[in-house]
Amino acid sequence: MIAATAPSTPITDVNVSLSRYPFRRLPLDEPQTLVPKLRSLNITQAWTGSFDALLHRDIAAVNERLFDDCRRHGQGVLIPFGAINLMLPDWLEDMRRCHEIYRFPGVRLHPNYHGYKLDHPAFVQLLEQATKRDLIVQLTDHIEDDRTLHPLVRVAPVDFSPLIKLMPQFPATKLILLNALKMSRGEPLASFSPFANVHLDITALEQVGGIRSVLDRFPATRLLFGSHAPFFYPESSVLKLQESALSGEALNQICHENALHLLGT
Repeated sequence: MIAATAPSTPITDVNVSLSRYPFRRLPLDEPQTLVPKLRSLNITQAWTGSFDALLHRDIAAVNERLFDDCRRHGQGVLIPFGAINLMLPDWLEDMRRCHEIYRFPGVRLHPNYHGYKLDHPAFVQLLEQATKRDLIVQLTDHIEDDRTLHPLVRVAPVDFSPLIKLMPQFPATKLILLNALKMSRGEPLASFSPFANVHLDITALEQVGGIRSVLDRFPATRLLFGSHAPFFYPESSVLKLQESALSGEALNQICHENALHLLGT
């Protein structure tokens, strides 16, 4: 097995989660073990959501725990991204608290788990609010491959078709599609190429040389490092960087420069 060697450039991982995945324990699902693993791979910043957001209905409590866990155990690495469930009545208040009280840089959405499509009026309202507040919006395509999901919780990947129609109205919205860059489907890569404010992380790439293949059709300035840890071992995404033999400029952009630009730093 090829060992994952951390690049010399620092990494910002935009796709990390805390708490328990509802359907099984994961080896790194305690922050006390996750953070040292990230640091060993030169991941100096990890944008972190919560698995509790998938099925818990008290989103305010989810975000409070996320804030506390990142503050107590994050060692300066974990950057919390709050959960928003648009099907709950207080989602606007949850968003306000994420921005004004916790000072989260962004929010993470799970439309398929929360039961809405991307043409829902509340989603349009969220994009308006996020743009006004200068918040990054992370849209999670899927958590687990639908072939291995629990039979009572069959959650299909997100349908991005309505989003493609919406994007011309929101050129200033900072949008990241997590776990969406799956070459077998191809739709995100082809459909979102025209929109300079849409970014994708590398988590879902599966074939050898996947990043290099993507760069033939999608600019390096809009790709982000994502590991989907602890659901996946973070070494997996580091290996994707290694075997793609990226140039110094593209490597820096994907590892941290693009993420820092989204943060405005």
